[in-house]
Amino acid sequence: MDLTFRNVPPEHLDEAIKIEEQGFPPDEAATLESFRLRQNLAGDLFLGAYHDTRLVAYVCSTLSSDVSLTHASMSTHVPGASSVCIHSICVAPAFRRHAVGLRLLREYITRLQAAPHAYARVVLITHEHLRSFYEKAGFEFLGPSAVVHGSRPWFEMRLVLGSPVPSPAVYDALQRPSNNNPRQIRSFSSFPGGVADVSSSSPSSDPKSGPLINKFDLLCPREGCSSLILKSGVAKVIEAPNVLETQLDPVLMNHHATRDPLLPALPPSASGIPVQWWLVSPSAMDFENIGFSRPVDGEKMKLKLLVCAECNLGPLGWCKEGGTEFWLVCSRVGYRALD
Repeated sequence: MDLTFRNVPPEHLDEAIKIEEQGFPPDEAATLESFRLRQNLAGDLFLGAYHDTRLVAYVCSTLSSDVSLTHASMSTHVPGASSVCIHSICVAPAFRRHAVGLRLLREYITRLQAAPHAYARVVLITHEHLRSFYEKAGFEFLGPSAVVHGSRPWFEMRLVLGSPVPSPAVYDALQRPSNNNPRQIRSFSSFPGGVADVSSSSPSSDPKSGPLINKFDLLCPREGCSSLILKSGVAKVIEAPNVLETQLDPVLMNHHATRDPLLPALPPSASGIPVQWWLVSPSAMDFENIGFSRPVDGEKMKLKLLVCAECNLGPLGWCKEGGTEFWLVCSRVGYRALD
């Protein structure tokens, strides 16, 4: 996608606030008045990504003399200070999942590094599910933030300027999808035999009594993503009760996250119908790509949700916090199976 980058002028703030309102819940979104103030005080730190002449993403900041983000540093601007405090990075919905945000942030950091003013660091707060996005751009995770804004907790991240940053080749590699042939994906429902068609006996076990393992690579089921989640021959088939929905539906609602309509619903535990899972154990390092939510309180234990690491589709499964077993729903992943 062809993009150009330039500072957002006052006449484009109406477009920027529309993107803001589409990207943040009402209790977190900024106002047009705050955008006007930031653009007026620090217009050189309000950078936009443009596709043709349309503003499709932006990042805006102010300056602080503090080394960490506080309510005070987020609400004031100190001209000439050395800490760049990012208020928001947002991409228009139609342009998400095209690496627009990472390209914009890369351009922003490059400009800060080359600026005549000696900026020392860039600091921001984010939600935990976006941690990996900022880490790809070189930010360091610092932990929970004391800032309270909206109903969800925030975490602080920092990038020290003047230190080495990834080369363009590294950035390009980070933006490259893990599955270079997404057309090979098949849904679980397309296999007439269900789990029998997507599993096989482990080479090291008794074909009659040994565990069944995944015959194909497991992929994100979202068309256009198809991120490689797990290589073939790694996970075991397990039939077990529906822990994911019964434990976590109330948690998901409380954290403004519901099951994506693309993912099939699971039978309620009261039905007695077991769910077929892919069990990965004993290490998350067995995955090729997987994302984790922040810890959430389930009915009986603290859990993390498993999501696609590239497009955040989920929940695809779950694990106990600090546990060694990772459960993926067989019907919520795609399969690299050639016809």
